[in-house]
Amino acid sequence: MMISPMLSFLAPGRLWLLLLIPALVGLYLLLYRRRAQRRKKQYGRSMLDFVVPRELPWKRHVAVGLSVLSLMTLTVAFAKPKSTVEVPRERATVVVTIDVSNSMMAQDVKPDRLTAAKAGAKQFVQSLPPKFNVSVVEFAGTATILLPPTTDHGAAEAAIQSMKLQPSTAIGEGIYTSLSALAEAPPDPSRPDSKPPGRIVLLSDGKTQIGRPSAEAAQAAKKQGVEIYTVAYGTPDGYIDIQGTRQPVPVDRRELAEVAKITGGQAYRAESAGELKQVYKDIGSSVGKVKVDREVTYRYAGFGLVFAILAAMGMISLGARWP
Repeated sequence: MMISPMLSFLAPGRLWLLLLIPALVGLYLLLYRRRAQRRKKQYGRSMLDFVVPRELPWKRHVAVGLSVLSLMTLTVAFAKPKSTVEVPRERATVVVTIDVSNSMMAQDVKPDRLTAAKAGAKQFVQSLPPKFNVSVVEFAGTATILLPPTTDHGAAEAAIQSMKLQPSTAIGEGIYTSLSALAEAPPDPSRPDSKPPGRIVLLSDGKTQIGRPSAEAAQAAKKQGVEIYTVAYGTPDGYIDIQGTRQPVPVDRRELAEVAKITGGQAYRAESAGELKQVYKDIGSSVGKVKVDREVTYRYAGFGLVFAILAAMGMISLGARWP
């Protein structure tokens, strides 16, 4: 049972006790009304009323209202509320897949797209939890696993640094090869029958020129439950010089966005090394954390206790009482 999109309960059946509260409020109002009518009949306004002012009803109502709030929050606490929170993930396999096609030599991102991309990717690997397996894949006209999944993050950084430019672009092949890399992930020693979650972080600046379609590869990833986080890197004004001829190589975001959408991942864009750093930070948070349910009874019990104390103080200091 849920009372808000972010709150549910371990013992929702106990929330039925909340129905007693309107009944108590109704009983209070009924008794208060009867008492007021009875006093009105029995007593007229006398000289004593001018010397000793009558009790102000609102003070009593405030105290009773605080009592009602206390009952409500304590009842919610009794139902054992739980909330979804993010906690660090213990293990996962992340494949860092980078486009090394010739267009990555464009200098619209300083010093050039590939150099900046490698620097950002290495920082991303450094930010991952130590127990995470990391694999490195490069792709251009073909795709290659430079490093199978390993917890040796230093080796992953070295593999990223070794990347060299190659001709053409085959995003689909990069995805298929990344899925092959995920299949090589070692089992969790503490839970050998449980497969750690796998994610692909794919950076590219262009669209498929050769090989199998990226949408088809994305569907294969979806069937395996693998989310792909894509990063469209570069600017619309990028270009490269080929034998003295300037050739435009604007970043193409549409295809990468479609890949992410199919797999349930996220599509990002970055036009500078600074933006890429922030993108990797966001991806690291998404990959490195998992949402779990945590009981938060203490929150509502605390509120209930505060309301109860305030109600008690009101009863004592203001002389408020139930009819």
